[in-house]
Amino acid sequence: MPKEFQRSTRVAEQIQRELAGMVGRVLEDPRAGMVTVTAVQLSKDLSHARVFVSSLGGSLTHQELVQSLQHASGFMRHELGRAMKLRIMPELRFQYDETEERAARLEALIAKANTPDGGKGS
Repeated sequence: MPKEFQRSTRVAEQIQRELAGMVGRVLEDPRAGMVTVTAVQLSKDLSHARVFVSSLGGSLTHQELVQSLQHASGFMRHELGRAMKLRIMPELRFQYDETEERAARLEALIAKANTPDGGKGS
């Protein structure tokens, strides 16, 4: 029976907390808006971390935001190494989290389907 909270899950949560405080300081571009680290997924050997981010109010495209974060990933990895005591610091791969946008699209579709004419009128 696997442990309820695996080490990779605990380390991922700690990385998420550290990165959440760090991203605003590292990414000084005001066009990025308010960047949020939504999740971190770690490989079982803790060597790779997929970091999901979203942005609110920024003018950068998703790709530009991810590229700028990926450009600063070496520095963030170094800072993570200072903050956390791990033998292997995972390589950071940033990915834009589109969950909120998908949820908004689904809500709009559901609202449209629940209109009296079933969304056929518009």
